[in-house]
Amino acid sequence: MNMIKLITLKAFRLNLVLNNYLKAFVLLFVFCAYSPISHAQTKSDSIKKHKEKFSFKMLKDTLDGNLDMSYVLMHNNGFIPVPQIVTESALGGIGLVMAPVFIKPNKHQVEGEHVAPNITAAFAGYTANKTWGFGGFRKASLPKYHLKYTVGAMYANINMEFYRDIPVVGNKEFDFNFRVAGGFVSVLREIANTDLYMGLQYYYGHVDVTPQFQNVEIADFFKEKDFSSNIGSLGLALEFDKRDNVFTPDKGWYISSQYQVNANWTGSDYDFQNFNLEILKYFQVTPKWVSGLRFQSQLQFGDAPFYLEPSVVMRGVPMAKYQGDEVYVLAMEQRYDFLYRWSAIGFGGLAKAPTKRVSFDDAELVYSYGGGFRYLIARMFKLRTGVDVAWSNNGDFGWYIVFGCAWNNFN
Repeated sequence: MNMIKLITLKAFRLNLVLNNYLKAFVLLFVFCAYSPISHAQTKSDSIKKHKEKFSFKMLKDTLDGNLDMSYVLMHNNGFIPVPQIVTESALGGIGLVMAPVFIKPNKHQVEGEHVAPNITAAFAGYTANKTWGFGGFRKASLPKYHLKYTVGAMYANINMEFYRDIPVVGNKEFDFNFRVAGGFVSVLREIANTDLYMGLQYYYGHVDVTPQFQNVEIADFFKEKDFSSNIGSLGLALEFDKRDNVFTPDKGWYISSQYQVNANWTGSDYDFQNFNLEILKYFQVTPKWVSGLRFQSQLQFGDAPFYLEPSVVMRGVPMAKYQGDEVYVLAMEQRYDFLYRWSAIGFGGLAKAPTKRVSFDDAELVYSYGGGFRYLIARMFKLRTGVDVAWSNNGDFGWYIVFGCAWNNFN
């Protein structure tokens, strides 16, 4: 049944206004991004493939006639051009990252189960403080062999601020330039049809660091070998994913844990270990109200470079502002689908980052809160996108273009 017929005239008018606004935003990128699209072979045309040039009609859902990217994504050249406005104060306060994201349904479907689609993306970005970078990744699964894998690579020139408490001076900013080249690979295998995956992951990168301030000796956290070093991290990973959707879940669990070793034999110039745990829980309070809970802990042991110390990651919190040997985050997100395509978002969280010198009880309590909206941009994939605004301690503020669930960016 056409869903538009199920809502009132007033709601229909609101939906039309909001939908036209989003069309203007998305079609600007689609117009430049899409080449001619090949239609899939049909039963009536089993010998010759039918090809058709791109038309904006392809962006209308056959269910309700609204803007939808499902049809385009289901075909060979379909992708979503995701613009990410960088509002991170540690990176200059403003910037733009463009990321074409290709999403394909997995060829090997399992009846009665949600099989995550394969995702391939590239990115390139630039910010106001002359930070720039480019790279790409692929995240896919082979259900026939009970395997998941992720591969990626990047190069970046990053100008970034770090914060430290200096005796007498107090909290001080330190500017650094980083030139980073690295790659990542992860391969996980399912254990006896339990939805629990186990495997190995490895990251290797070369990092050149240049302080952008005088009196380097005041930064006692900066060591001589930090000027130029290699990071080689080998990890054991566990993953349990029972979400009903990998992009914008309505219900289910996601549990991820890694133990990572950095040592001479792994190709690293440093000797340290990390243990990370992330737990996400989604449930429907009502058919239109989805509640999400997030717990994260990061523990670090050994002698890591300052830029790899665990830090609090929440919307509204400046990157790397709150670092510690341990990090604990507890957050929630509420989504209410007030129209078929449109949703309102509210979220908040608390975190602490204790160090060897500052206990958990004495560590500063970091808080974050905010809200936003979502639009169901690809119905067949249950993919929602939108904008969030957030605030945290000392009036820090950020706003974000969100693709799927914001928490996906954190893991």
